[in-house]
Amino acid sequence: MKYSRAILVLILCAPLSMAHGRGSEPVIVCFGDSITAGYGIDPGHSWPDDLQARLDSHGYKYRVLNFGVSGATTKDGVTQLPQVLARHPQIVVVEFGGNDGLRGLPIASTRANLDQIIQTLQSAGVEVALVGIVMPPDYGPDYANAFKETFTLAAKKFNVPLFPFILLHVYKVPGALQEDGIHPTAKGADIIAGDMYDFLKPILKK
Repeated sequence: MKYSRAILVLILCAPLSMAHGRGSEPVIVCFGDSITAGYGIDPGHSWPDDLQARLDSHGYKYRVLNFGVSGATTKDGVTQLPQVLARHPQIVVVEFGGNDGLRGLPIASTRANLDQIIQTLQSAGVEVALVGIVMPPDYGPDYANAFKETFTLAAKKFNVPLFPFILLHVYKVPGALQEDGIHPTAKGADIIAGDMYDFLKPILKK
């Protein structure tokens, strides 16, 4: 009976020990919408997955968590902040706005939400890296330009690094986008991961 109890204790404690080991690594949260979530891509092939592989291969001891949610707007991002902060991230890559733009939501609201996301993270001592998105030309130059400026203004206001367009090096590569012309394929996600690795490298620590 004593041996059975001892074995049970070992079994129960083992997952906690392993979790503690993983928890000792600084966390990078990739926080965004369907492009981050890996919509339409097989599990394990989103750009956060590929970013983890790059970090591992270059000797960086970070744990990348994917907090992407398909369809999420900047307002949804504000709502999800407690879940993100609960993981005590060192760095958060903020990638929101695409769904705001596609739905034609007021730019003032998008800017206010984005500001709240960044400010809340910074107040918690988190390092923020901002990733932008642009709207197609058929949305009209006034809206498209004002939307694009949203990310520039936020980056300057909060002094955070900005990668101007998540799909910057994806659009011109054959097979890098799904048929909808918006979401990356696994090939496109790998390109994004390469961009994000280069983008984050100045703030990474070994």
